[in-house]
Amino acid sequence: MRKPNILLIYTGGTIGMVKDADTGVLKAFDFDSLLVRIPEIRLLECVIETVSFEEPIDSSNMNPIYWEAMAKIIEANYEKFDGFVVLHGSDTMSYSASVLSFMLENLEKPVVFTGSQLPIGDLRTDAKENLITSIQLASLHNDRIPVIREVCLYFEYKLYRGNRTTKINAEHFEAFDSPNYPTLAESGVHLKINDELLRKEKYKEKLIVRTQLDTNIGVLKLFPGISEPLVQAILNTKGLRGLIIETYGSGNATTEKWFIDLLEKAINRGLHVINVTQCSGGGVIMGKYDTSSQLEHIGIISGKDITTEAAVAKLMYLLGYNISSEEFQFYFEKSLRGEMT
Repeated sequence: MRKPNILLIYTGGTIGMVKDADTGVLKAFDFDSLLVRIPEIRLLECVIETVSFEEPIDSSNMNPIYWEAMAKIIEANYEKFDGFVVLHGSDTMSYSASVLSFMLENLEKPVVFTGSQLPIGDLRTDAKENLITSIQLASLHNDRIPVIREVCLYFEYKLYRGNRTTKINAEHFEAFDSPNYPTLAESGVHLKINDELLRKEKYKEKLIVRTQLDTNIGVLKLFPGISEPLVQAILNTKGLRGLIIETYGSGNATTEKWFIDLLEKAINRGLHVINVTQCSGGGVIMGKYDTSSQLEHIGIISGKDITTEAAVAKLMYLLGYNISSEEFQFYFEKSLRGEMT
C-alpha cells in the first residue's frame, strides 16, 4: 500500500529554531537534519519531504507576499503530495491559516498549520508533539481519500479549523482557541477525529489559487470616549476600501450622531464596513439592540461570529474581486470556508 506523501513547508518561527552550541543564540533549524533531531518521525506511516523559505521570517513580519509564496508552494506541489504541514510562528498563525483558507479554492487536501512556544532543541519543547501529530493528521486517509480536506491549525493536542482560531496566550502551551467552533480532532492516547465537524465538499474543478489580495483595509476597536477626530482620520485614510469595526457585545456601538453620520458618509462613497464583536466568543446580531439597529440601517455588514483574523483575511480576499456592493455584502455574510456559522 502506498504511503501518503507529506510536504513540510517551513516559513520561520520558534518551532524551527535551535540554540547555537557556542553562543546560545537561537538560529534557524536545518531541516535536512530533521530525522536526526526527531527520530520518532521515522515511525510515521508516510513519506516526508521538506521545503523552506530562502530566508525564514519571524511571523510578526508576515504579509501578503509570504502568503502568496505559501500558496504557490502548495499549488506547485498539489498533485505530488497528499497533505501539507506549514511550520509557522504562532503570533500571526491564525491570520495566515485564515488567509490560506480563502486563497486555496476547491481545496480537497489537508493543509495543517503548526508551530511551538519553545524551540525544537529545547528540553521542554512542545514542538515535537505538535509537529509529529500534525504530520500524522495530514496523513490520515480513508480509501485513499484524505480525512481532512481544509486548512487547519494544530496546537497542544487540538486540531482546529484554521479560520476559526485566535491566539489567546503568549506563554502557555495552549496558545490557541476556537471560541465559536468545536475542535476538529483531539490527540490523546488515541487520535479522536470529530468527523461530523469536518468539511466534506467535493469539487468538480481543480485547485485554484487566488493571490489577488487588497490590503487597503483597517481595523477600528471601539472604546468608551472614542473621539470624532480619530474616527474621521481613519475613515479619511487615502485608499481605504474596507474597515472592520470591533464593536461591543452582540455588535453594539455608540449612537452619537457624529459617529453614525461619519460611517454613513463613508459607506455612501463606497467603503465596506464590517461589524465584528470584541468578545472572545459569540457574534454580532444586528438589530438586537437599538445600539446596533442604526448600524444595520446605514448598511454596515454583519460579521456574525467571525474572528477578527478571519474577517481581515476575508475582507482582503473579497476586495480582490471586482464585485458590486450588494454582491460584496452577500458573500461576506455567507460562509465560504466554514469561517462563520
